[in-house]
Amino acid sequence: MIPQDMKKRVLVFFSALFISSLLVTNAQTSLAGRSYHHPNIMADAMKDATKDLDKKIAEAKKKAIAVGEKKKGRKLTAEETAKIDKELKEKVEEVNAIKKGMKTAITIEFIDDKKIVLKPDIKINDDALKAAGMGWLKRKALKAALALAPKSEKGTYIVKGDMIIMTDSNNEKDTMTISKDGKFLYGKFDEKTPFKLTRTK
Repeated sequence: MIPQDMKKRVLVFFSALFISSLLVTNAQTSLAGRSYHHPNIMADAMKDATKDLDKKIAEAKKKAIAVGEKKKGRKLTAEETAKIDKELKEKVEEVNAIKKGMKTAITIEFIDDKKIVLKPDIKINDDALKAAGMGWLKRKALKAALALAPKSEKGTYIVKGDMIIMTDSNNEKDTMTISKDGKFLYGKFDEKTPFKLTRTK
């Protein structure tokens, strides 16, 4: 015979599982009409990219010197090492320029149970990019590339558990996860930099 307190614990356990499954099911089956948004997804990506920047620069310098010495078959001169330092500094300045001068908002809209629309909203602050040292040609090229970028991207999606598998018009796939309460969508840039979208509708 099963003790009464054991029955209660089993009942509580299965009740918790049932409620959890309801939440996940609700997140899966009622995405139609929902919108998720992030005001500046670039900021999170750049923050992660520039984390431990000094360490990353030191590692990049060490690697560049090793490649240079292997190629030349000798130790690099002070002038050659200074050139590597200059190139690394320019790359850091360019990253900072993009970080300060570009804002990328993202909105994902679930049109129905199959269709999805991604709406990027990219804004460039030309003065910030200029002040950060980005040259006129690079700024112009960046603007031209953004002008050609689509204002929205249509696709389809399927839901598997807490995963949302999206397919764009070029048949490329991406996967995001949804929180149990349906309030957040989680994804990654290049499979390593995380970001989070918040439900707005």
